[in-house]
Amino acid sequence: MKGYLGEFEELVLLTIANLDREAYGVAILQHISESANRKLSLGALHSTLARLEEKGYLGSYLGQPSATRGGRRKRHFVLTSEGISELNKMKSLRDQLWKGSKINLQLK
Repeated sequence: MKGYLGEFEELVLLTIANLDREAYGVAILQHISESANRKLSLGALHSTLARLEEKGYLGSYLGQPSATRGGRRKRHFVLTSEGISELNKMKSLRDQLWKGSKINLQLK
């Protein structure tokens, strides 16, 4: 199931790219909250992560159990080649649209 990549989905994919090996639920949530100044719930994030996996843009794996988590393992997320390709397409589209824009966004 491919399809349109929404703005929040793009933000999640870029955050995972930034976090690299530390891309798991709570870390992704904190990174988005801090860098994009957005409040979101862990449930909304998990829905988006599941959707991105269904689209083939993400893969995931379980990390090692940790004593601080009561022996539970974190699910880590990684971009697939399709996810990287989709992000590059979105960047190209945005760059093209900004280049053709007639508005001047420079501060005076």
